[in-house]
Amino acid sequence: MRPSISPKIFIMTNENNSNGLQAIVSQALATLKEKDGKNFDLQKVNLAELQRMTGISRSRLRRLKENNFQVQPHGRTGMHASNTVLTGFTGILDLLLQKGVTNSQVCFDRVCEAGYNGGLTQVKMYIQQHHDLVPAKRILVVPQGPRSFRYKTEPGEVYQMDWGFAKANMQSGKIEQIACFAMVCHHCGEIFVEFFPNAKQENLFIGMLHGFREMCIPRRIVTDNMKSVVIGRAPDGSPIWQKDYEQFMTTFQFQTTLCQAYHPYTKGAVERLVRFVKENFLPGRTFTDLTDLNNQVTAWCCQKNSNYRKASDCIPDQQHNASCVKNARLLPESPEVYRYLAPERTISFDGFISYEGRRFGVPIRYNSKTCRVMREGSSLSIYDTEMKEELVRYDVTWSRQDSFCEGQFSDAPEEKPTAPVKVEIQQVEKPEHDEWFDQFKLEGGKWHD
Repeated sequence: MRPSISPKIFIMTNENNSNGLQAIVSQALATLKEKDGKNFDLQKVNLAELQRMTGISRSRLRRLKENNFQVQPHGRTGMHASNTVLTGFTGILDLLLQKGVTNSQVCFDRVCEAGYNGGLTQVKMYIQQHHDLVPAKRILVVPQGPRSFRYKTEPGEVYQMDWGFAKANMQSGKIEQIACFAMVCHHCGEIFVEFFPNAKQENLFIGMLHGFREMCIPRRIVTDNMKSVVIGRAPDGSPIWQKDYEQFMTTFQFQTTLCQAYHPYTKGAVERLVRFVKENFLPGRTFTDLTDLNNQVTAWCCQKNSNYRKASDCIPDQQHNASCVKNARLLPESPEVYRYLAPERTISFDGFISYEGRRFGVPIRYNSKTCRVMREGSSLSIYDTEMKEELVRYDVTWSRQDSFCEGQFSDAPEEKPTAPVKVEIQQVEKPEHDEWFDQFKLEGGKWHD
């Protein structure tokens, strides 16, 4: 009777590893040969016993026995497919990786726009295999850790808002510095984003009103201590509101809560939204002008609002329309709204107004008067002070050149010709004797006492 051998002496960690498999089988055969001595026959090896020793399946051992237990490499080992589902799209992915874009969802969206029909997994694998293309980034040495606790609010109670600054790649090759206004409903996660050339207070009011049109007016706004909102603190710690912002709150009947200074995580939802826009929306996109930028971000927001969010356990758009809107107030279409949407400008002596860093012409007869300017998409309208008459309308672009309106100087007052200057020049005759010199005792051109 053959002596028993402890089963599974040799543990196979990876059957597909040909080198490791050969070593395991050879060692097990050597052990059996040592036990059987001269009676050992390679073709009569007990496969059941060999299975217990190696952990290799019986069918696999049977195939190995046909080759004298020599592991043969697979016929396609080392071969790579010449064409894959990513063929033709790797250039787009390489360009994104070189720009530091490693978000797989962003890369997937870009190649899908180019006609990619594969799945997200292939894109993730390609990013992992070509991570050497990504530029080195600053490493956070000390982790920040949690700073606060999460809290919940009632539907339509609180919105968070903030400014962010980023750079947009234009189709012309230029890089434009832009201001990103972001607003998010704290209850359901509904988001609103709009871009402006700067973060002036008038653009803050325009962004808030556009957000209120989409999401309604909440009971309270949570924001940081920006100068366009608050100018300081009273001795008791209460905020001293900026005069125009205080009037804005009174007009539209909402309250504002300020975050503690240097504690932006107290409005973490909108802080994360600004970062999300920078990392997920802007990378890999190019824009023709500000209008195109806002059109694309509006479509992007609609897509994100219609997707399920795990954090809020809902689809933001559905939840917001079902519950938040009921507790919020609709933005009225009143003259006060349009006064904020159309900030005032003074027409210069040469018939121009300045808006968003550009000059637009107005008929010269309105020079030195006050007007209101409102931009909706690519259309910019200039009205009189009471917004009863539209003076002129423009299709705006990113061009920095002055824009002239038709007949801008046709009504200019005619300049009167300058009256000719009548000058008469006469030669004064030299007097025979000047009495002024008599005070000096001069005789023959010399001084005498």
